Amino acid sequence: MSNNLKTALIIMAALIAIGSVGFHAIEGWGLLESVYVTVMTLTTVGYGDFAPQSRTGMIFTMALVAVGVGTMLYTVGLVAQTMVEGRLMNLMGRGKMEKTIEKMSNHYIICGCGRIGMLIARELAAEKTPCVVVDNRPGVIQRLQDEGFVHFQGDATHDKSLIEAGIKRAKGIVCVLPTDAQNLYVILTAKELNPDIWVLARSEEEQSERRLLRAGADRVISPYTLGGNRMAMAILRPAMLDFIEITTRRQSLELRMDELPIREGSPIIGKSLEESEIRQRYGLIIVAVKKDSGKMIFNPMANYIIETGDKLIALGEEDNVTKLSQAFLG
Repeated sequence: MSNNLKTALIIMAALIAIGSVGFHAIEGWGLLESVYVTVMTLTTVGYGDFAPQSRTGMIFTMALVAVGVGTMLYTVGLVAQTMVEGRLMNLMGRGKMEKTIEKMSNHYIICGCGRIGMLIARELAAEKTPCVVVDNRPGVIQRLQDEGFVHFQGDATHDKSLIEAGIKRAKGIVCVLPTDAQNLYVILTAKELNPDIWVLARSEEEQSERRLLRAGADRVISPYTLGGNRMAMAILRPAMLDFIEITTRRQSLELRMDELPIREGSPIIGKSLEESEIRQRYGLIIVAVKKDSGKMIFNPMANYIIETGDKLIALGEEDNVTKLSQAFLG
């Protein structure tokens, strides 16, 4: 609501109050009748069922009409303008958002924007990873607009919403809807529309994890299990938890653990870890290598030969991780 409209509404309320008190005092009418006559006068309806009988009442009415009618028309005009502009801005914003989504490809779709969905969206935005958030709650949509996220207002369990969010061009989909049944339905729909899409799902109940994996999810995470493990680690192995939080926290200025994919054309393909000079030139430690097949090699030897599709799990300062990514990984 604009400041002008707020001011106009306050003035109108004050005029109605003054008019009601004035008619009540001058003409002796009851409170309801006084309010009624004031509103009829300001709106220029004037049914004529109540009219001032005294000279003072007539003069008061003329003054009220002179001051109040113009204010009433101005207020009604502001209300109409606000409604029309709000509707137009909504339509224009929606059209602009749809065009933005149409241009996107190789992006992620986040289905559901509760606390977890919003955290995921913020992390992806911080890493400059394109994503579209799908939710049908007006309050959530307003928050997404305020924070500048690309979004689509609709039910994520409907085929149309996923298609509008670019499911056929998307790289992955994140299912964080409130119930496992909804997430299951989204997985089935997503796999039907795009069989190659990567799917991450949240599970509320332990027994649901298997069902979600069978439906086509590539990875299922339970926030409760994850949170419980972290809390237990805080009790049993606090130093290890501190290390994990330092190396995985995006804002950390000390150490950063990151996944560096080796794509085709990288100059370090075919070289051993020692020959790549990753540790000597960038001060990074390769703590593990994930093969394209999914196999994980922990603490690889210096003579390990780097291959296309490998994902190097590197530990070191964030600037050095970024430099290595730019220099060797493309």
